[in-house]
Amino acid sequence: FISVILNGFNIKINFMQRIIEQKIINQTNQALLINVLADATSLSKQVLKSALDKGCVWLKSGKKTNRVRRVKKPLKVGDEVFLYFNEKILSSIPAEPDLLLDKKDYSIWFKPAGVFAQGSKWGDHCALTRLVEKALDRNSFLVHRLDRATSGIMMVAHTKHAARDLSKLFADRKINKTYLAVVEGEFNTDMLTINEKIDGKSAISHIKLLTFANNRSLLEVRIETGRKHQIRKHLSGINYPIIGDRLYGNADKNHPEDLQLQAIQLEFTCPITQQPIQIELSDKRKIKS
Repeated sequence: FISVILNGFNIKINFMQRIIEQKIINQTNQALLINVLADATSLSKQVLKSALDKGCVWLKSGKKTNRVRRVKKPLKVGDEVFLYFNEKILSSIPAEPDLLLDKKDYSIWFKPAGVFAQGSKWGDHCALTRLVEKALDRNSFLVHRLDRATSGIMMVAHTKHAARDLSKLFADRKINKTYLAVVEGEFNTDMLTINEKIDGKSAISHIKLLTFANNRSLLEVRIETGRKHQIRKHLSGINYPIIGDRLYGNADKNHPEDLQLQAIQLEFTCPITQQPIQIELSDKRKIKS
């Protein structure tokens, strides 16, 4: 990185990968966002339009800071524009999620491995929430998460009311969640419950051995809680790391396989219709040992 002081602000630029972190304070009332960005950076308007669409530009107006995409948005004097431009991230092409169920107020999707649950300051074009927004032309609200490396079933809300109700179902443990995991070695018991705290909080995983072949065990995992990396930590903690796990397992960065963890089923009562819903991946989609 090279740090440059311009108009009193520190701009970080990495010329090898074109990474730019920049804060711009607008000086002209009703100036258009695209023009302010073009004047303050070395990026073309075409590149900036793409960057805006991919979610790496933020606007602070008053006390609120929000992602901004509108190219010709008029700015007020004193508005602060934040650019988080990373050429490598913005050039990433996400795998497309598949719609499994559409209830209008919310929808359920198959999230491929490599797709984020939500975006970051560096953009959201590889995030499920944004991909769903563009596919259905509806607002999208995150109600639960899967790791980027984990594939499987995810739910997305489309109204604030639905987001509140679905989030409460997850918080109250009223949604049954089932996963498949492929681990190294022969799992030494048919069924096991792990009740080891994660970050000081209760975490419960119920594990069932499905098959064993080629020194790999295929496990069904049902979780009562949803702590960060819960299944990965629990299985690694009993010396059965998940295949492809670069963080808690034995896979290095050049490991040829994706993380062999997949969310295969959600079961809950619809908060809108009060009808039971059970959705499960087809056998064709499920990971194998």
